[in-house]
Amino acid sequence: MSDTARALSALCHLDPGMSIDQWHAAGRAAIAAGLTIDDIDAWSSAAPNYKGRRDVEMQFSKVTPDGGTTAATLFKMALDAGWQDPAKGLRQGQGPRQASRPTPKPKPPEKTAPRPNPAVSDLWARCEPASADHGYVVAKRGRPDGLRIVGAGDTATVAGQSVAGWLVVPVLSLDGELRTLQLIPPPGIGKKLNMPGAPFGDGLFVVGDAAKSARLYIVEGIGQAWAVHRATGCAAVVAFGAGRMATAAQALRARYPSLPLVVVPDRGKENQAAAIARAFGGAWIELPENTPANYDANDYAADYDDAALSELLANPKTPPMRYRVMRADEVVNAPPLHWLVRGVLPADGLAALFGASGSGKSFLALDLSAAVAGGLDWFECRVKAAPVVYVALEGEAGFSQRVKAWQLHHGRDLPGALRFVMQAFDLRNADDLGEIAAAVTAAGAAAGLLVIDTLNRAASGADENSVVDMGAIISAAKGLQSRLGGLVLLVHHSGKDASKGLRGHSSLHAALDSAIEVSRIDDRRDWRIAKAKDGDDGAAHPFKLERVEIGEHDDGEPITSCVVVAGEHKAEFRRVLPPKSGNMRVIWDALGELLRQAGDARPADAPDRLPLGRPAVTLDAAIEGTRERLACDAKRRTERAQQALTGLQAKGLILIDGGYVWIP
Repeated sequence: MSDTARALSALCHLDPGMSIDQWHAAGRAAIAAGLTIDDIDAWSSAAPNYKGRRDVEMQFSKVTPDGGTTAATLFKMALDAGWQDPAKGLRQGQGPRQASRPTPKPKPPEKTAPRPNPAVSDLWARCEPASADHGYVVAKRGRPDGLRIVGAGDTATVAGQSVAGWLVVPVLSLDGELRTLQLIPPPGIGKKLNMPGAPFGDGLFVVGDAAKSARLYIVEGIGQAWAVHRATGCAAVVAFGAGRMATAAQALRARYPSLPLVVVPDRGKENQAAAIARAFGGAWIELPENTPANYDANDYAADYDDAALSELLANPKTPPMRYRVMRADEVVNAPPLHWLVRGVLPADGLAALFGASGSGKSFLALDLSAAVAGGLDWFECRVKAAPVVYVALEGEAGFSQRVKAWQLHHGRDLPGALRFVMQAFDLRNADDLGEIAAAVTAAGAAAGLLVIDTLNRAASGADENSVVDMGAIISAAKGLQSRLGGLVLLVHHSGKDASKGLRGHSSLHAALDSAIEVSRIDDRRDWRIAKAKDGDDGAAHPFKLERVEIGEHDDGEPITSCVVVAGEHKAEFRRVLPPKSGNMRVIWDALGELLRQAGDARPADAPDRLPLGRPAVTLDAAIEGTRERLACDAKRRTERAQQALTGLQAKGLILIDGGYVWIP
């Protein structure tokens, strides 16, 4: 069971009709455990004082997972209510990995099954076997199997009322141990009563043989169980109330892990049934919408017939599956990818624009943002207009100058759909995430483009090479994108070895839907697609930074900034003749032999840029396999091999990316 399903199991075990303070505590703890407003609303909908989804949203929409209450509160409340944790071996409220204890505590004594109240055992012992002519059995077209009747002369009373002649339903564990009793009067005399001072615990009542059943139906009362069993021939399990259906599902799933579970709620409790089905891997039934509240399966069979109920029960609803198995025609007819910048940036997801310091990446990010906000083509790529929020965290002092330079160069203001955030922001701070999401939404820029410049400033102090720190950064960025929709673009630095791409742990590159790499050699700059969904990569788009005077200092010296000016046409990788001599020639020849030996099998961790079927070797293997060919001091061979490989890449003869080397 997943952590979320475990938490949902605990929540569904609680009575949503609890006091308002307890309800608040349970809801806050549920959010801390990773559950959603939908989960809390579905659980709450079974309470008699339920006020609707809007009330739930008002109470819990501003509660954050780190709001003070922890998941342990939820599990403690559920355990106190009789919940049994399906994740055996875990301490409540914690994940599966626990620190080992140097001196383990003594093993606690095993829990013994609760003993029934003596009054329960005594009354049950003196009851008579039920007969098929009892008024309630006749009215519900039921069967007396496993039931008893309080004798006509018995003096037993429950809640001050004589129960002589009443039908008695035993509440049993799946092992047959008596927990309590439910007493049902003949029709027209009164309501069902439960034995006082005797908790239900894990008690149920099963109509039919669960072990031989094709599926198990969970219902509230015995009347529904009789109707469902008649209609399907399958076992129907009486939970004794909507609030106990989750308890029943938990017990049945533990005993019969492979049998399908179907929750059959009364009308109006569909959300609760759906939540239980999602928690325990089951399904649920929905009665017709035009029926009144609390209309049940027995009512449906009475209004129509058993065959009609059988047809209804044969088509349960199931929670959405994480994985969808598709036919070829469904794949072919799937909707096309939506682009923000066609072939470059998707309309939704997580992307990066990266390059070395001084490459012009922030100028390029501003130019890109202006194009998207204005819906103007960018480097001959079609752009879909969208609102943009640019979070400028680096170079704050000069940022206003960049904006002025852009406007002077283009002779117009930046588009009104482009907004800026200049305050400090930390991706790892839950408050910052919530507040910036709220600010972007309030500005009408949700589902557009959010630029964070730079990632280093948005996660100051993080170890970018740590899988843990980078994982937290990626999770936060994806969480922000999930809240807002649209595209989140991270402006980032390349590593010390620019040929290896983005700085930091490789998990960042893997998490991206798209990446733009900005390069600079002397005064020549270009950008290329380093990763794209269904886009072309490899082609370089040249640009330059043109100097713009925007004013004068007090001493008369000009104040300048730069703007991006696109090159006249794409720069394509051209075939270059191999070097004729020197170390590059030696390394070129040796590398060719290594690549021929490597074959065309694609390495598992190869970068997306590597074409299928193209031989490649790791950069370390290329250096190790070629350096011994060099006629120089042995101590300098590694350095000389690295220099030669860098030179070959500069000439366009090889490509080095993601730690791999291949010939384009």
